Amino acid sequence: MPLAEDLMRLERLFWTDGQDAYLQHADPECLVVFAEMAQVLKREDIAKTAEAGRWRDVLMQRKGLVTPTGDCAVLSYEVKAKRADGKDHRAHVSSLYVRRDEGWKLAFHQQTAIEA
Repeated sequence: MPLAEDLMRLERLFWTDGQDAYLQHADPECLVVFAEMAQVLKREDIAKTAEAGRWRDVLMQRKGLVTPTGDCAVLSYEVKAKRADGKDHRAHVSSLYVRRDEGWKLAFHQQTAIEA
């Protein structure tokens, strides 16, 4: 599977599959950046915040992918989704992945909300 498709598949898992996605596919520490916070979190702490079903109707449109090295990739996409409470959510998203022995792992994730 081409790298862009593989990483988009992982991103979809983070949106839809809950804690297991983060436990399996995040690096041991991940820098996360949202409007309300920016910090390094352990994968277990990120997983605790990820409940399955918190997002539905997730639509993702890839905007770009760069691979500065063979073991590093930065993916950018736009997402449209509904929160569990029915509220719409749109954002520009960027994620950095590093290739480990077990596969690609999320090491950085950033979202910038797009106002309606």
